[in-house]
Amino acid sequence: MEEQRQKELEGLCRQLGMEMKDLHLLDMALTHTSYAYESKKNPRPQHNQRLEFLGDSVLSLVVSTHIYKTCPQMDEGELSKLRAFLVCEETLAQLATENHLGDHLLWAKGKSTWNGEENPSILADAFESVLGAYYLDQGFARVTGLLNRLLISRIPELTADGIDRDYKTRLQEVVQKDGPAEILYDQVSAEGPQPQPDLCDACPGERERIGQSREDQKRGGTACRKGSAESPPVKKVL
Repeated sequence: MEEQRQKELEGLCRQLGMEMKDLHLLDMALTHTSYAYESKKNPRPQHNQRLEFLGDSVLSLVVSTHIYKTCPQMDEGELSKLRAFLVCEETLAQLATENHLGDHLLWAKGKSTWNGEENPSILADAFESVLGAYYLDQGFARVTGLLNRLLISRIPELTADGIDRDYKTRLQEVVQKDGPAEILYDQVSAEGPQPQPDLCDACPGERERIGQSREDQKRGGTACRKGSAESPPVKKVL
């Protein structure tokens, strides 16, 4: 590792209140896949996807344990909703921004239009990757302490305006409260790059994957526009 990069990462550790024996783990956590694939170094730098996978699990366990212990009045569904809010992309990107993780990210020069320092998805992934790196280097107790400082202690502040920011999910819950129903969406406008349709295997040629949560995307799950063949849905046009 170059001396300048080492000093940069040491400064980030001091800022976050972390001690790390292996800074290469932190360097990997802040290396986007595009940078690794573009690099002409041999061997190529390791990117952060595997650390993100690990950090996602660590984050979920720490948050789940905390809210289970501190929210005895909540049932399983309410706990799941709160956890989903606390570990969602928007929350994690906010924490990453506040702690300047974007300033230390490495990504491809050809992807400069991504604005990696401001891209919520890249920032959220980087936050989880740092958790994964810190867990491997220092263990579960230390990463729990870090999350207590960065996230857990701020739960009252983060939830002050409510946790139902996903208006689409709220709409679906209201419409389907009396049983299965088909929701027909009419696109009014679109901005930014358009994703390619991802067809559901169970419904070839007919149904597209629609909006998914961060957890659904990691599981590779799909959501169909139509109900099952066994129980035809009631159509409700909004």
